[in-house]
Amino acid sequence: MHRRRRRSVADVELNVAAMLDMAFQLLTFFILTFRPLPVEGMVEVRLPPARPWAVQPGPATSNAISHVGALVVSVSSEPTGGIGSLTLGDLRMPSLKALTARLETVFADPAAPFDQVILRVGGGLRYDAVMQVVDGCTRLALPNGKRMGRLSFVEVPEGR
Repeated sequence: MHRRRRRSVADVELNVAAMLDMAFQLLTFFILTFRPLPVEGMVEVRLPPARPWAVQPGPATSNAISHVGALVVSVSSEPTGGIGSLTLGDLRMPSLKALTARLETVFADPAAPFDQVILRVGGGLRYDAVMQVVDGCTRLALPNGKRMGRLSFVEVPEGR
């Protein structure tokens, strides 16, 4: 009687090179033909409403800044979207550098009760201009040595 010889598992070979070649060809095809829409790169940023961390009662006038629980910085925009005007409370600041210098003197006072800055931002302000103001505020050092980390945002319609 003639016996058939069985093939062992070791005799079966898979051609991995051909599978890898096909996988790389497909990968190359999809990478080279991928064209994202321009809309996918645009991100609309909506600022959340302000929620103060600590509000202390007292008059909020330009001569008595130390009685305000949170400093309010208002930033209006130019027609091009840049920084138009800056105000700290009721005080108009000529530049971002002057605002940062004034904030440094205010936060250097250990008796000042401030631990938060509220940014009132104009709706037409570009994102990079907002970030310039945010960078200026977050670089501030509090009397305890920590950095200013409490920022709130309010989007204000232009013309107010």
